[in-house]
Amino acid sequence: MGNRKLGRDSSARKALFKSILTSFFKYGRIETTAAKAKEIRSLADKLITLGKRGDLSARRMAIARLADEAVVRKLFDEIAVKYAERNGGYTRILKMGPRRGDAAPMVIIELV
Repeated sequence: MGNRKLGRDSSARKALFKSILTSFFKYGRIETTAAKAKEIRSLADKLITLGKRGDLSARRMAIARLADEAVVRKLFDEIAVKYAERNGGYTRILKMGPRRGDAAPMVIIELV
C-alpha cells in the first residue's frame, strides 16, 4: 500500500511531519485528521525508540526529524525515560467527529 501522500509533494510532506511531530512531543497530544495521525503514529514511535537508545547518534537523528532542540531534549530526558520498560505502542488515537468545514474525520493522538 505504501505511505499516504496527503495531497502534498515530498518536501511539503516532510515539513508537515516535522511540524506535527514537534508539536506532538511538545504538548503530548494534538488534534489532527485521521490520515495524518496514522502516519504520525509510526514516526513518533520510531523517535521514542531513538530516545530510549539515548546516544549522540540517536540524538542527532532526532534533531534532524524535529524542528526544535528543546523538544528533542524533552523527548530524550522525559518521554523516553517514561517508556523505558515498554516495547512499542507509545501512542493512542481517539476518534472525535467530522471537521465542520470539510467533514474530514478528526482524531486526537496522544502519548499513552
